[in-house]
Formats: sequence, C-alpha cells, structure tokens
Amino acid sequence: MGAGAVGCYYGGMLARAGHDVTLIARPQHVDAIRRNGLRLETKTFDERVRLQASSDPQALRGAELVLFCVKSQDTEAAGKALAPHVSAQAAVLSLQNGVDNPERLAAVLGRDVISGVVYVAVEMAGPGHVRHHGRAELAIGRAPASADIVAAFRAASVPVEISDNVAGVLWAKLIVNCAYNALSAITQLPYGRLVQGDGVPGVMRDIVEECLAVARAAGVRVEGDMHKAAERIAQTMPGQLSSTAQDLARGKQTEIEHLNGVVVRKGEALGVPTPVNRVLLALVKLLEAKSR
Repeated sequence: MGAGAVGCYYGGMLARAGHDVTLIARPQHVDAIRRNGLRLETKTFDERVRLQASSDPQALRGAELVLFCVKSQDTEAAGKALAPHVSAQAAVLSLQNGVDNPERLAAVLGRDVISGVVYVAVEMAGPGHVRHHGRAELAIGRAPASADIVAAFRAASVPVEISDNVAGVLWAKLIVNCAYNALSAITQLPYGRLVQGDGVPGVMRDIVEECLAVARAAGVRVEGDMHKAAERIAQTMPGQLSSTAQDLARGKQTEIEHLNGVVVRKGEALGVPTPVNRVLLALVKLLEAKSR
C-alpha cells in the first residue's frame, strides 16, 4: 500500500521469490508495471518482475500481509482508504519513516499494526522502475505474525530481525534520518559528498545529540553508539540522496515534519532545546514553499 521506491523494492523482492504480490501505486507506475512488469534494478541483477498493480485499494482484498509504505503525512488518509478492504486476519506492517506511524495507523484501522524499521537505499528511476543502491535489512516488532513475515522475507533474500525494543530501533532510524535528510535536501548532495563538507560532521554530531536528549526525556532506550551509526551511513550509502532531497527536487511535500519536526515538537513538550533541528526544519519548509 503506497508502492513508491520502498514498497516497489520489497514487493518486487517478494514477487521475485514466488509470492502473489499486488502493488497499490500511482497511475503512471501502475500503467508501466501492467505493460512491462516492475523493473527491479540492483547491484547484482536487473530484472523485470511480473506482479499485479492497481491504483484502487480494494485490489488488496484477501491479502495475508499488507506492507504499508505511504509517506508519513498520508498515513491517516491512506489508512482510511485501506480500512474497508483489509481482513481481520491480515497482518499490517508499517514500513515508514518516523516514529509514530504505527500508532497513528492503528488508531485509524482500530487494530494492531506491526512496527517496522527500514534500512534500504532505493529510488524510483522512472515509471515502474525501482533502482536499489544498497542495504535492504528490516527490523520488525514482535507479533503473532512476525515469525512468518521473517521467513517470507528471508526466503526473498531480505534480511529481517525481530526486535523487543522496536521503539528504540525506530528512534535510532529517526536520528539517522534527522542527521542526513534535511542536509541532503538543502544541498541536493548524496551522503558521501555531504559529509565531506566543511563543518558538516560537527553539525551532524549536534543533531544526533539533540535527538538523543529528546529520546532520553521521552523514556526511549536507544541502543548503541548513534554517532558511529550515523557516520556509517555515508560509508554504506555514499551515492544515496535522502528521500527528503528526492521529494524536494520533484516539488513534492517532504516528510520533514515527521523527522526533524518530531524532534522539535517533542523537545518543546519535554523542555529539551533543539536549535539545530529547528533551523533545519525551517529551511526545508522554506524550500518546500519556494518549490511550490
């Protein structure tokens, strides 16, 4: 549901492994996929995968698993469109940026939603064409369907782990996104070049420190060294433009309110200063307005 780059990649990998997959996507992607299949371009293969595609959410009737991949700002609207068609037995897995989407989606659907954390560098290179730049792993919360989901993804060459601290993992992903997304969007630079900028590593350290302070105040346990984790992203995804950069370049609304914006708002509520995140939020919002 919401088959952009992330949805097309994971849906394509599952279909390539033999699963019956339907992509709910925008009309230009649907038309291209119906004509020629989904072009799945990775570093190890470039194939056209045959699967179903539709712009109508009712096409997911009967699904055993729904990968919910819409932008954070569309969670409630897409959830309402999904609700009449998803069965009570289906598992719903949120594969979105941000930390509050599973809770928001669950409120709309009136049922549990499994939290997922995505670590993949992908882009839509054209209608019906997803290009994979690196990584692919997922972390998901523990739920009755989690073991079956892990088995399906692993058989499709997608590494998945089940986390008992998925809130902490979501925050760890949010922190990395806050460190990179806005800066990549403002400069339109990929991660590898971005970190070479004069003073940029110091700015990133400040961003991470602010995010960690807010997480601690919120009672969230973020495991590991987040400064080193942020540094590794530029090494593992040097050619990746952030999703925020891609949206801004296309004149689309970004998810910045659900990334740095979340940190700013939670910081205000908890009495934690977040001046660097506040500046990045304001700059990206200005660029959004300019592009419109």
